[in-house]
Amino acid sequence: MSETLLFSFRRCPYAMRARMALRYSGVALRIVEVSLKAKPAEMLALSPKGTVPVLCVGGQVIDESLAIMHWALAQNDPEDWLLEADPAAQRLMAQLIGENDQAFKVHLNRYKYAERYPEQPMEHYRAEGEVFLRQLEGLLAQRDYLLADHLSLADVALMPFIRQFAHVDREWFATTPYPRLQQWLQRFLAAPLFTAVMAKT
Repeated sequence: MSETLLFSFRRCPYAMRARMALRYSGVALRIVEVSLKAKPAEMLALSPKGTVPVLCVGGQVIDESLAIMHWALAQNDPEDWLLEADPAAQRLMAQLIGENDQAFKVHLNRYKYAERYPEQPMEHYRAEGEVFLRQLEGLLAQRDYLLADHLSLADVALMPFIRQFAHVDREWFATTPYPRLQQWLQRFLAAPLFTAVMAKT
């Protein structure tokens, strides 16, 4: 049986969430850390678009992080990240992840690299991203996680991007009126699941 391979880049938020799902599901695999300046020919042969993560399993290539997460959870989802018994929560999960991956990611990029987007000041892009932060703060008003009393796919899929937004200006983030979101992020950053996938090998 061929080896399961994940081509990854440690600091890429898409790769982070894929690694967390794979680790949680207990899939045995080998992780290949990629240099984005010198991408391996093996990875480019599997996925010519050249972005991480790329999972190769049993001859199948999956090169979208969310698809990798779903594949991992289909193998094993012991704590019900997919919220199988709650269709309403599943719909909200898909909506949140879609908003994160499309609109919020655009605002995040412009806020983080504001010098590349001189049409508006950095604060403008940050304020656009804050709309999503306020939505998440509201979801956390009733519980410690976004959609359930435990981690779900939504929490894990969003966290690397919220982390990146928070780290653009940590002093600013610490003063924001999002205490629940701050606590949610801190719990994640200290959790064994995250620290394990971020360990330098």
